[in-house]
This record gives sequence, structure tokens and C-alpha cells, in this order.
Amino acid sequence: MKVALIAAPFISVPPADYGGTELFVAHLAEGLSREGVQVIVYANGESTVQTELRSIYPRSEWPIKIAENAWLRELNHESWAVHDAARECDIIHVQSAPAVTVSRFAKQPVVLTLHGPHEAALSELYSFYPDVHYVSISDAQCKQETMPNMRTIHHGIDLSRYRLVEKKQQYLSFIGRIAPIKGTHLAIDVTRRTGIPLKIAGEVQPVNREYFERKIKPEIDVSLVEYIGPADLEAKNELLGNSMAMLFPIRWNEPFGLVMVEAMACGTPVLSMPGGSVPEIVQDGISGYICRSVRDMAKRVRELNFDPAAI
Repeated sequence: MKVALIAAPFISVPPADYGGTELFVAHLAEGLSREGVQVIVYANGESTVQTELRSIYPRSEWPIKIAENAWLRELNHESWAVHDAARECDIIHVQSAPAVTVSRFAKQPVVLTLHGPHEAALSELYSFYPDVHYVSISDAQCKQETMPNMRTIHHGIDLSRYRLVEKKQQYLSFIGRIAPIKGTHLAIDVTRRTGIPLKIAGEVQPVNREYFERKIKPEIDVSLVEYIGPADLEAKNELLGNSMAMLFPIRWNEPFGLVMVEAMACGTPVLSMPGGSVPEIVQDGISGYICRSVRDMAKRVRELNFDPAAI
């Protein structure tokens, strides 16, 4: 069995810091390889995934500066990768809509994992490709779609890459894009209400620069709110592992939220707002709390009493 895993060309597989989809592709590729499956990963040339790698673009290009140019780059990469994989692979697994549009030229089964939120235009596009096997990453995401060949497979991670820390330090953590929908400002509100320090890690993308400058940067101070910047795997282990809880105050329907299971792998409970996949991942009172509001989240912070080894 030979499987092609096709990622977009912008971020390396695995990512240096930001890149949930690329982390998923790396874990899946290496997991399949350990099971004896021959895997070819199509990504940019800076990728270090421990399987065969093929690329036409030698370097990462992130963040994207000109969207129109990026779209052309992705289409070129995806069409080349599908064409190349169709010559020798048994299954082709893609991660984006552009790759689906060239799947009609492949005789092999094509799988698309849906990594983003529901968009009507994308769902309409997918309706033209009923033979593609669609994978949703949560039941909440699946309920929003109507494609016939569809099932939910939750994301997984390689637990050997994460360290369980049983003795926590007195601070809260936030990891994710610095964006309104991720609720970074709400995490700061929680820490102001509780007086417990907050460490923030994540990328500020150009589209969210104004939000960062206006809502986040003025709140940063050494004593209570610290901004670390993007976090690689080692930094995630350090930040999440030592944290008494990770705050996930989202303001949208999260398709999955990989950082939630990363926190749990480090023995750190997740305090989240409801939305999308959250009730499927956070077991209320066992691996964290699903909170109704900032006030409720602050209250839960004061009541934290979890056994890290049991999360």
C-alpha cells in the first residue's frame, strides 16, 4: 500500500511553529509509516517529515503576503502533486479545495480532510465531486455538510512528543492565532479578574495586526500578561506542561482545535467557551471545563483541582 499525503506548499511539514494542518499531516504520515504503509508527502522542501518527501517549491512562504500569488502557487503545487501521485500511489489524501478540483483526473480513491470552518461556496464546490471521500474532524463540523461520502475522524497526536508535567506553576496559558475569533482578549480579561499571570503564544497574521496592536499589545506587562510569540513543539511542551490551565475562549465554531489535545497530553486542563467541536473534546469536569462566559471561566480558574495524570 502506497499513500500520498498532499499538504499546501506554504508551511513546512511538520511546522516550525504555526501550522495545525501541517502538524496533522506529519503525525499521520509518520504513524502510517510505522504501520508499514509506504507514504509520500508532498510539501515544500523545508519539510523534515520522516517519510519520503517530494516538492517543487524549495522554501516555506508564511505568512502569505499576496493572496493572489499564493493561490496560483497552491494550485500549481496541488495539481503537480496529484498528477505525480496518480502515477504510483493507491490512495491520494489531500487537505484543500484546489486539490479536489484536479481529483477528477486521478483514478485512485481521493480523500479530503476538512480542516476549516463551513463555507457555503466550498460546500457547493464539493457537491461536484461526490466520489471524493470526505473526512470531517468533528461531528459538529460534519453536521454542517451534505456530501454523501463523509465520516468523522477526530484528530490525534503523537503522545511520545509531549511531556506530562504533574507539578504545575501558577500561571495560565493561551496558544493560538492572535485573532478575535480565538478570544485572546478574553483570556486577558480572565487573568485580570483572577490576578493569575497569563502567558500568550501565537502568531500575529497581517490580517490581525490591528487587533493585536489595539486590543492585546496595550495589555502586555511583565508581571501579569506576557506575550512569547510563536511557539514550536519544545516551547509548547514548556508552556502547556507547566501551566495550571490552558484558556481557549473561542468566539466561533471551532472545527477541532488541536491545541486542546496537546494541552491534555501535557496533563493540563482546558477551560473553553462552547463552540463547534469543544463538547466532543473537553469532558466537563474531567479534562477541563466548558464555560458559559468570561465570568464563569474566571470562577473555574479559582476552582481548579485536576490530577494531571488523569486528564
